[in-house]
Amino acid sequence: MNKFLQEVLDGLNAQPKHLHSKYFYDEIGDRLFQQIMASDEYYPTDCEMEIFKNQTAQLAKTLKNGFDSFDLVELGAGDATKSSYLLKQLVADKVDFDYFPIDISTNTIKHLEENLPKEIKGLKVCGFNGEYFEMLEKTRQFSDKRKVVLFLGSNIGNMPVADAFDFAKTLRKSLSKTDLILVGIDLKKHPRVIRAAYNDAKGYTKKFNLNLLRRINNELEADFNIEDFEHYPSYDPITGSCKSYLISLKKQTVRIGEADFIDFEENEPILMEISQKYSVKETDEMASQAGFKPVKHFFDDKNWFLDAVWECK
Repeated sequence: MNKFLQEVLDGLNAQPKHLHSKYFYDEIGDRLFQQIMASDEYYPTDCEMEIFKNQTAQLAKTLKNGFDSFDLVELGAGDATKSSYLLKQLVADKVDFDYFPIDISTNTIKHLEENLPKEIKGLKVCGFNGEYFEMLEKTRQFSDKRKVVLFLGSNIGNMPVADAFDFAKTLRKSLSKTDLILVGIDLKKHPRVIRAAYNDAKGYTKKFNLNLLRRINNELEADFNIEDFEHYPSYDPITGSCKSYLISLKKQTVRIGEADFIDFEENEPILMEISQKYSVKETDEMASQAGFKPVKHFFDDKNWFLDAVWECK
């Protein structure tokens, strides 16, 4: 049984039902996510981009941290749009560094290796295709230089709080003393702003969530009726937990493949995605508990987003 099928069945047979948001990103999902990021309501990408555009020199100086050379490792590099500002600054500053993008997409790594050195003259790129921690260990085997790790886009918010703390602890164990990480974190703010970001007026987020059911239909031979599910976002301003659900609009049974049947009650939810928001104090606590020392905070003009620099103690 392939991993996608196994994780879909495990999630839909669990209580409460859930699906893994990492499976949102097929070709259609990628296109919808680009539309979400370009929507008026979705602020995280613009906020972090503002930090990288307007505070590039300070970012570069902080990450260099007095060392002559290092490896810059990016977890989930994607198209490197934000990090390219930092890369250009480091090259302009004549810093001795190599860029190691890590991504689960083979095409992404190939694209970065082929195109970034053309766009940024003098940049040395060596990509690693696979899961974060396995590839991070490969970078350590490949080079014994000090590591500076980028984990942008509030990806750490795509986990429940306990899992995020565990992730930070595992990341610390994968690094050495004086290594740095720069982690992008979406901050708590007015609930109305957050709710709107995950429920845009043009319905891209709704389509993005429902597209996973279409993907399951197409790739796993399921028979979800998309019209029988409704997108529902929620945000708890006390805990900072922002969640997206698909709600079953009636009592129904869905077939997946030839032999698996999933029963839904009317109004039963499927948890689709978590987008956790933090206070600055909570991010400092996460760093300290994981074995890091908070070094510097970079904010956008609205103080809606934080790029935090943590040093390995």
